[in-house]
Parts: sequence; C-alpha cells; structure tokens
Amino acid sequence: MYILRDMRDLKQKEIATVLGVSQSNYSRWENNTEYIPLTKLNTLCNYYKVSMDYIFSFSEINNYKYKKELNRKEIGSNLKRFRKKYNITQVELADMLNTTQSTISAYEAGETMILTSFALYLADKYGISLDKLCNRQ
Repeated sequence: MYILRDMRDLKQKEIATVLGVSQSNYSRWENNTEYIPLTKLNTLCNYYKVSMDYIFSFSEINNYKYKKELNRKEIGSNLKRFRKKYNITQVELADMLNTTQSTISAYEAGETMILTSFALYLADKYGISLDKLCNRQ
C-alpha cells in the first residue's frame, strides 16, 4: 500500500480520509501491524484502480475491475465453493484458520464478512485469487 501511496505523492492522512478512518488506523494497515478489512481494501483498490491480488503481490498483472461494494453472501458462496473444491470440511477449515466451525458457517451463509487475514491465508496457501473470492473479477 505504501508504494502506491508514495508513487502518487500522497500522505497517509489523505488516504485515511478516502477510507473514512483515522490516520493512525490507516498507518497500522500500511505498516502491517493490523489487517485492513476487506470492505476498506475494496475502497482502496477502487481508489488506486488496482486489483486485490496486485496490491498484495499475488499477481504482477493488475486485473482491476471496479466493485462498488463487497457482498458478504457472494463471498460466502465463493468460500463454500472453494472449500468443496478442495474437499475440506468446515471443521477442517476452521482448524486451519484457528477459528470455529460456526464462524466458517457464518462466513459461508453471508452473515459476516470473512476476515482479511483468513482470505490472505487461503489465497497464499491455495493460490486462489482474492479478487475472485470477493467477486471483483
């Protein structure tokens, strides 16, 4: 995130304003001391016109596609499809992510948004696209 901001000669405060958060909160995301929520990541990607995969260096190709808002139900369906493709149970996925089966169930039902840290883990371990998981393709 820093490189994109620096290339445009922007201050953290300016990007924090775009995201509707404090500069200190944005700083923690940029310095990787906390994970940026997927909804804020979507806004950031739209602002810079880059894909999620590009911003996290999962791809050198920027396949940007505008997505106004992320949809928890779509992401949950994609998560469930991924899990079934790899023949992973909810319990097994929960163990991988150090969470509970009920949390995975809530993600898949679209009741709550998957944590960015969990999405990044899956993208890294299984080589899946964050943009595809979040229906940004």
